[in-house]
Amino acid sequence: MSSIDRSQSVGGTRTYEVRTYGCQMNVHDSERLAGLLEDAGYVRAPEGADAADVVVFNTCAVRENADNKLYGNLGHLAPKKAARPGMQIAVGGCLAQKDRDTIVKKAPWVDVVFGTHNIGKLPVLLERARVQEEAQVEIAESLEAFPSTLPTRRESAYAAWVSISVGCNNTCTFCIVPALRGKEKDRRPGDILAEIEALVAEGVSEVTLLGQNVNAYGSDIGDREAFSKLLRACGKIDGLERVRFTSPHPRDFTDDVIAAMAETPNVMPQLHMPLQSGSDPVLKAMRRSYRQERFLGIIEKVRAAIPHAAISTDIIVGFPGETEEDFEQTLHVVREARFAQAFTFQYSKRPGTPAAEMDGQIPKKVVQERYERLVALQEEISWEENKKQVGRTLELMVAEGEGRKDDTTHRLSGRAPDNRLVHFTKPDQEVRPGDVVTVEITYAAPHHLLAEGPVLDVRRARAGDAWEKRNAAEQAKPAGVMLGLPKIGAPEPLPVAASGCGCD
Repeated sequence: MSSIDRSQSVGGTRTYEVRTYGCQMNVHDSERLAGLLEDAGYVRAPEGADAADVVVFNTCAVRENADNKLYGNLGHLAPKKAARPGMQIAVGGCLAQKDRDTIVKKAPWVDVVFGTHNIGKLPVLLERARVQEEAQVEIAESLEAFPSTLPTRRESAYAAWVSISVGCNNTCTFCIVPALRGKEKDRRPGDILAEIEALVAEGVSEVTLLGQNVNAYGSDIGDREAFSKLLRACGKIDGLERVRFTSPHPRDFTDDVIAAMAETPNVMPQLHMPLQSGSDPVLKAMRRSYRQERFLGIIEKVRAAIPHAAISTDIIVGFPGETEEDFEQTLHVVREARFAQAFTFQYSKRPGTPAAEMDGQIPKKVVQERYERLVALQEEISWEENKKQVGRTLELMVAEGEGRKDDTTHRLSGRAPDNRLVHFTKPDQEVRPGDVVTVEITYAAPHHLLAEGPVLDVRRARAGDAWEKRNAAEQAKPAGVMLGLPKIGAPEPLPVAASGCGCD
């Protein structure tokens, strides 16, 4: 019996919910999981629903308490599942890849456990668990199908993730991702560009190129300049207005990439460059293949080529063996680099990583104190850098749901080319997510900008048309339709999700 037949036999359309944790690669995978489920006849559970018929956890394993959080959530669902015949729970992602057998032992009410390499099997595993009435644990050790070849339920009508590679060849001592996602595997450039062209034809105007180490793209196909060539090729796609990428590694960040960014108009003046530490001894202990001088040299070259570039970073505080002098070197780099934004993390043991077993683990109190000093410094710099935007005229791509106070303040929100968040006065004419507005910045806060004057120009874009079409289709969808249409909502603003694990 097919998945659709089974869903019809248990009381009509079965609903699903996907809960995502971790990096943007997980967000991208979750769009594929949703697409697979809808392809199999499920529909997305309504917002605020108590529990869906199928709840999927797409997990992250890079935090010390990741497993505790998962088991807490699973425990919360246990009584709901007991009271709801036919309900199923699936656990996938990095934690499932790592703890494949432990999950069912600790939470025997889980129906399916799958890994990072076989997300395409989810509907089959759910069906098998339902028929056989026992948990299905299936973990592939290597990639079965590149995620972008699977069905998708994109979260945005106007912005999309495009995965160009999976896996990572680095061996950072604090990171378990390479062990769980495997060695780097690159997609063929033609396949990537064909996917982007298809997205643009659907109305997408912004893409974010994804990779665990995105600028190492080409190592698997034997072309050291493949990433810069890919950026330039994106510049030739008619209708593609904005190109971003995350997350690069300083080791692989070459001059040809900087030139491609500067010379390709639709590649945005934004760069997320993970620092992790400003101390050479700590970088060596982290097994990061660059040092402070190299990192600051990259920042200098980027600023020379792209003066208005907004540069963000990831920083880990309290790595084993970090001295006060080491930490001061991190503060020094922050002052020199003047990041627009920094995602700061207190070091926590990642089970299964070399750093978890290192001597010199830093007391929590010391880590907390250093962390607070770093955050205070970065807040000051972020605010100063944002103040430089006051008086500038910027084109914003209108976003949906990024301004929590938009309704009460009668504002809308959008993203500047450098990805800064801007709240602007709502104009008299209709403005849709995906449209482009021109505004003048009048006020700066550490984490956002305001354009309090009238909107200078509104450009109705194909991306806005795509949003309008999808929104109308969603509202007109009759009850009981088996294959749900995608719901609206932009991908999480860069680099938040990408930086959530701090492992780039």
